[in-house]
Amino acid sequence: MQTKLISELNKVLKAFPQFWNGDELHRSKVIDAINRKQPDVIKALVANEKIKAVYGTDIDGIFIFDFDNLCKLLKYKEYWANSFTKYRNKVGLTSEGKYLDYSSDVVLDFPFKDCVLEGGMTKEEQGKDEIYYNEIIARDEIDSLFSKKALSNTMHYTKNGVHKNVTKYNDDNLLIKGNNLIGLSSLLYKYKGCIKCIYIDPPYNTRTDANTFAYNNNFNHSTWLTFMKNRLELARDLLSEDGVIFIDIDHYELFYLGVLADEIFGYENRLGVLSVVHNLKGRFNDFFSTAHENKLVYAKNAKNVRIKEFSHDNSHNFPLKDDIGKYKLVNLQRTGDGSKREDRPNLFYPIYIDPKTQEISLQRKGGMIEVLPIDKEGIERRWRWGSAKVESEWKTELTVKQVNGEFKIYSKLREKGEKPKSIWLRPEYSGTTGTNELKKLLGDKLFSYPKSVELVKDSIQIVTEPDDIILDYHAGSGTTGQAVLELNMQDNGNRKFIMIEQMDYIETVTAKRLENFIKQKNIDASFIYTELMELNTYFVHEIQKAQSNEELEKLFAVMKTEAHLNYQVALENVLSAEYEMDGIPRKVAFSELELHEQKQLLIEILDKNQLYVNASEMDDSDLNISESDKAFTRSFYGME
Repeated sequence: MQTKLISELNKVLKAFPQFWNGDELHRSKVIDAINRKQPDVIKALVANEKIKAVYGTDIDGIFIFDFDNLCKLLKYKEYWANSFTKYRNKVGLTSEGKYLDYSSDVVLDFPFKDCVLEGGMTKEEQGKDEIYYNEIIARDEIDSLFSKKALSNTMHYTKNGVHKNVTKYNDDNLLIKGNNLIGLSSLLYKYKGCIKCIYIDPPYNTRTDANTFAYNNNFNHSTWLTFMKNRLELARDLLSEDGVIFIDIDHYELFYLGVLADEIFGYENRLGVLSVVHNLKGRFNDFFSTAHENKLVYAKNAKNVRIKEFSHDNSHNFPLKDDIGKYKLVNLQRTGDGSKREDRPNLFYPIYIDPKTQEISLQRKGGMIEVLPIDKEGIERRWRWGSAKVESEWKTELTVKQVNGEFKIYSKLREKGEKPKSIWLRPEYSGTTGTNELKKLLGDKLFSYPKSVELVKDSIQIVTEPDDIILDYHAGSGTTGQAVLELNMQDNGNRKFIMIEQMDYIETVTAKRLENFIKQKNIDASFIYTELMELNTYFVHEIQKAQSNEELEKLFAVMKTEAHLNYQVALENVLSAEYEMDGIPRKVAFSELELHEQKQLLIEILDKNQLYVNASEMDDSDLNISESDKAFTRSFYGME
């Protein structure tokens, strides 16, 4: 039974046939019309006395209408006939009663991959005091934040060397240095709906000190979810309609990430939650010895996806061979569930065997022995094959053996690929394998816990074709790039990788790994290395490198003339005002703050919309951008 309000609202909206599909109201279309201030819709709603009484207020002769609350009624289905609560048809992450995907202010500003390394510390063994920061970017500033960025320092890596001053993008493999959120938004301008496979190994948020990682692996829980949400939404838009994303994760955030991914991709597009065994002996944990990690697999549209068999050499599972090929024997008599005669009566029939020639027939001939699918307990079972198939294929696909004086019939199961299971177990998936693979190419352990190439290669192989594009926006040591190159070598493919990484090791580890692999294998492959052109990001780096208050004060003097600062900041008061830090009710001058607090403050006054140079601003003479950088940027985005 409808409430009076719902009844009146339906009555008003009946005048707009574009909002209806038969008797079903498309509430999202109504919300969009209200948000766009569509005049005829607004007038009709305001003119209704019931709606006006509920959502309208008169203050000193000024009429105010609360369209926001009206939209909430439409959006969350409160009191609607097809719902009992506003959460009737959705389960997801909410904040203040709103789902994350409806929130207009959940936007993460994160100009470094997962953290900012404290100045000077480059070796993992030293341990780090890492700094993470994020800020809310207002909704009306997102367009600027996510606009296409200028590209710089572009180089072409080939087996014959590295070529600089590149001016043309030829759709080669691509390695981008820069913030992955902004990098993904820039890729959308060229690759929206074009990526067949995304493979990511994001920070796991393990709540440990994470001193063995080159990025901060200890986010605040809600911040980590927001970090993942922002990037997964862009990743979804980059996927093709038959595209698939693999997300590696351990148990700490598995359930929360699963709910978030269901919200973004749709639970109906969840293809599986896989377990990958990476350490048979197990790794010490407070409760259970951890032997596996998880792999969440989602599709853009599950109806369009085909999961292929692994391309592993599994010939050892088929030890026998005839003129046709390798095979193994399987008893033609069915066992287990569904194997009884009454389960498939038509598959219970006699087969006749000549004991001398072992000829098989469905017709009894002189001297032939009748064989029925009856087990040793006398239970009537059934055959695996129908009689027509037995009659047509017995000469090549069936064989007879005498076991304990009885004749048994076996079918030949031919060698075939291995269908991926929910548990992935191969020695090549181990973390030790990943480390050794990287050491072979770089000569030293320059990166902790790299993924195994075989694990990434198997993931890519079962969902891609030879000409597809693969994206990894947590590139790390570059395992995904090597996996793509190896897979192309294996099946003569022409797959392309796109990877994003913003830590400085992208040059000494990621790019170097790929360069050395191409040279060692002497393959006809190459990749483009390019960087999102830094603007305020440069000052973030400089702030983090500063070792004293004096250095920061000198840097601030430069920032006031050369950096792009938040227009709301009163610059003349930055060094002299008093501050309340970390929620502690204390007010001190800038010079009295701890060094890390001073750095946090100077980072906050930078305009985060100006972390990188917008492609539209390349011709600004104050930026001094080279002609080769301009040419490559135009070529990449098709701006010519």
